[in-house]
Amino acid sequence: MKIRFDVGGEIATATLHDNATARDFAMLLPLSLTLRDFEQVERIADLPRKLSTAGAPAGLEPAKGDITYYAPWGNLAIFAGDNVYADGLVQIGKIDSGLAALQRPGPLKVLIGRVND
Repeated sequence: MKIRFDVGGEIATATLHDNATARDFAMLLPLSLTLRDFEQVERIADLPRKLSTAGAPAGLEPAKGDITYYAPWGNLAIFAGDNVYADGLVQIGKIDSGLAALQRPGPLKVLIGRVND
């Protein structure tokens, strides 16, 4: 599934993976969030509810452009840079284009929706 992030008129597009966590995230769309900087590498936001992690691996070593769910905190985390392995991190998608819109320092108000919404 293709999604888009609208950050003050700048658009980033992404593809969600076909896993339980990504499908559960897609059910929340459209979604308006405020992304905050975390550790200078992540843009994070709290989600309205916890997502399913059925079948998810124990963790992930994220790369720039990864869209992830951090199960212990129940938040969305978009990686503006590479990072180290973290338990509880589940990849739900990847930014296809427009990552620069999400790499700016926050807070960033963002509207996330399906490409056809």
